[in-house]
Amino acid sequence: MSGSDPTRRLLLGGALTGAATGLAACDKLAASPQVNERLNLAEGMNFHVQRLLLGRNALAREYPESAIAPDFRANGTTNPDSEDYQAHVADGFKAWRLEIGGLVERPLSLSLDELRQAPARSQVTRHDCVEGWSSIAKWKGATLGPLLDRAGVKPQAKYVAFFCADTLELTLDGTGDYYETIDLADAHHPQTILAYEMNNQPLPVAHGAPIRLRLERQLGYKMAKYVMRIELIDSFAKLGQGKGGYWEDRGYQWYAGI
Repeated sequence: MSGSDPTRRLLLGGALTGAATGLAACDKLAASPQVNERLNLAEGMNFHVQRLLLGRNALAREYPESAIAPDFRANGTTNPDSEDYQAHVADGFKAWRLEIGGLVERPLSLSLDELRQAPARSQVTRHDCVEGWSSIAKWKGATLGPLLDRAGVKPQAKYVAFFCADTLELTLDGTGDYYETIDLADAHHPQTILAYEMNNQPLPVAHGAPIRLRLERQLGYKMAKYVMRIELIDSFAKLGQGKGGYWEDRGYQWYAGI
């Protein structure tokens, strides 16, 4: 697998040509009926191609370290200004803990050191942004599937929700919570990791420290930065506007397969 569905990328390329970068571009694209109409055309097809034809564990393409980009753009928020997050930055994330709860038998509370001791994976992959740019980097982090197995996912759970320190702006429901969701199949994909290293160094603040989600068969906006809490849920209908994520609430597609 090349890690990029040709039909999806063709639609993206046509829709995003000439788009500006940064949050202004994301807001502009999300508000564009033409962009969303074209992405919606590819949405169902990509989901079925990836799940039925390629298989749930088909891997995104991985590259040699020689392909790592010298400058990987830090998109969106690059330093959340919440007092709690800044306190964690100040003490090197020593007091930070990742909470894994919701529909699980054994809720977890893990320090960054404990997360580093969990089963891990390293991968050099290409990050594809909805704005039309791509970049290659090396990521290392705890594989999400074994962590969920350790917590004991209850049968009624269908999705994994990630809640972040990154707020960007107040979300549409007024809570200010930045969030993202994926289903259990993608959560257990072997390349789905909670990355705490980037290019053999601790994950920088600008790229989501202490951990960010890496979901290599989806577009970049699915890869939540500054993850603080994970919950197993049976539905995301009551989160935000019920679309499954911060950008999805603004018109983006929930399954952003590439």
